[in-house]
Amino acid sequence: MRFLACLLLISLLVSGCSFKKSPLPTARETIKSVCFQTTCLAVEVVTSPLERARGLMFRTKLPLNKGMLFVFPAADYYSFWMKNTLLPLDIIWLDENGKIITIKRDAPPCPADDCPSFKPDKPARYVLEINAGMSDKINLATGNYLEFTQN
Repeated sequence: MRFLACLLLISLLVSGCSFKKSPLPTARETIKSVCFQTTCLAVEVVTSPLERARGLMFRTKLPLNKGMLFVFPAADYYSFWMKNTLLPLDIIWLDENGKIITIKRDAPPCPADDCPSFKPDKPARYVLEINAGMSDKINLATGNYLEFTQN
């Protein structure tokens, strides 16, 4: 058994894998809220392609202190659209360290098929959707850092 464990450790080291944790959690059960200064929002975390594709579609309300956090496997230029989304939203793109790189304020619902697409200025790893106007209410701005908590 020890031999197998040593062999696994050696193969991981040779392949360049690192045991260093990523800066932000990636699993659904580890992220409970996203905080900025004194405001925390409970988040629903979506990680699978199917969950991310559905997002907040067809929902008629989103409580004021709630949001949806999209977790992607790697940073990229993830675009979002509001097709079948019934609520206006603020869409916030974050880098791998939780730094806000782009905010699309008040993205309008789009019941039609020809919906505009919104994209970040830089690659993002996380995207937070909250009620429209909430980013202004809590003074979010590009360059701010959001903290992911497990509470």
